[in-house]
Amino acid sequence: MAPEPDLISLALIFCAAALATIVSQLDPRLVLPTVVVEIALGILMGPEVLDIANVDPYIVFLSDFGLVVLFFLAGVEVIHSNVPRRLLARGTFGWGISLVLGAIAGFALEAAGVGASGWLIAVAVATTALGTLMPILSDAGVLRSPLGQNTLASAVAGEFWPIVVISLFLTGAHATAASIVLLIGFGLIVAGAAGIAVHFQPPRILAIVRETVDKSGQLAVRLSVALLAVLVVLAEELDFDFVLGAFAAGLVIGLVTQGETGEQVLPRIATIGYGFLIPVFFIVTGIEFDLDALLTGAGLALAALFLGIFLVTRGSSALLSLRELGARGTTALALFSATGLPLIVAVIEVGEDRGEIDSDVAAALIGAGMASVLLYPLLGLLVCRASYTKQEFAGDEA
Repeated sequence: MAPEPDLISLALIFCAAALATIVSQLDPRLVLPTVVVEIALGILMGPEVLDIANVDPYIVFLSDFGLVVLFFLAGVEVIHSNVPRRLLARGTFGWGISLVLGAIAGFALEAAGVGASGWLIAVAVATTALGTLMPILSDAGVLRSPLGQNTLASAVAGEFWPIVVISLFLTGAHATAASIVLLIGFGLIVAGAAGIAVHFQPPRILAIVRETVDKSGQLAVRLSVALLAVLVVLAEELDFDFVLGAFAAGLVIGLVTQGETGEQVLPRIATIGYGFLIPVFFIVTGIEFDLDALLTGAGLALAALFLGIFLVTRGSSALLSLRELGARGTTALALFSATGLPLIVAVIEVGEDRGEIDSDVAAALIGAGMASVLLYPLLGLLVCRASYTKQEFAGDEA
């Protein structure tokens, strides 16, 4: 007989999701990303603090679904970032540098006895929080400046390539001839789906999409969710992780939803993710967070070390933009690029499922990720404000 769902814990999680938004917006002068508040509230409700919320199989399912939608929307963000190809190429090359530095740090830590795979650490410390940075840079009037565009390029690379690595090398598939053939086959299916979706758009279907945008039918949203489900299942059946299918679905939907139709459809898809499922994932992460492991001398020292490694691995790639941005702009870019939390949590989720990271190391990485989104964007803004005049900021907003 199936266990009864813990409705009280579920209600507390939804209340925490609403409270997180209120808390993060109380003072516009503070850079307090909602995801940090969500994890903090989860920790507060969890067994190591108030012990008022638990995680049952139903909540775990919703949390996993939130992770799926997180990767899906990451794929959409990559397509809609509209960063010049020249900067994307630079961002990709810079991410390669970050991965090499991350691998050096990761395998050194693994050799020193830290309970985590060296590759897992390498990918985790080479991520950048694109979704966290975009609203911060936009509100500060930096987004359209050369610094903002370079930051977006770095963030897109720091989100896209880690997901590819997570999907292919940290999950069920391995670099064998059979898995490579399966990967090529999966890629062809995704490319075919993208081609059909972009070029084969029957007028009657488009009319139904437009007619149901503001009605209960919501065909565009239902088609997006259907594609997400199909590609997630297909990735699982081919022995890849679901994150590859979710991210691929996001890329396809991102291609299809460019233009006026996308401006109507994407907010509705984002509402499902950011308004419902994704907060559950981050709050559950907080509930399951090993706070005792972090609040030890060793745990805090490891978190501080990871915080520094973020800056070294991702910040080093900013040197590629030194000629264009100058010293202060490059420093700000390094700080922005070292901001990471959502994908760090996702990497840890995959690593824990595969038994490749201990709970104390996971706690230190998440703690460092939370510190990075609280400190690095604020420091980056302070540096770049010293580099731009008020007129240049106003010009960015124009």
